[in-house]
Amino acid sequence: QVQLVESGGGLVQAGGSLRLSCALSGRTFSVDAMGWFRQAPGKERETVARITWRGGSTYYADSVKGRFTISRDNAKITVYLQMNSLKPEDTAVYYCNLNNLGRDYWGQGTQVTVSS
Repeated sequence: QVQLVESGGGLVQAGGSLRLSCALSGRTFSVDAMGWFRQAPGKERETVARITWRGGSTYYADSVKGRFTISRDNAKITVYLQMNSLKPEDTAVYYCNLNNLGRDYWGQGTQVTVSS
């Protein structure tokens, strides 16, 4: 059974920082990419950042470029999202995603709330 364990969400003031972590537990297999998505109330889920596992290529949504940094630990099969200069519009449930051979796996989600 594949399980993605997320941690690091919480409440922070605007301008503050948070670091999200997502670790794969259970069954081990090759990873093509991991990333973070978010969903705010009344909005669709959107990609925040993504990183390929072998080459480490990254993608960021325009709204977070320059503020968020995604990184990975290959040995621990863990992905991190460092979020700086947080804004109230970053408030959402953040979901970890793992892609393996075209199949997506999701974490349970962690709430990030940024107060103004």
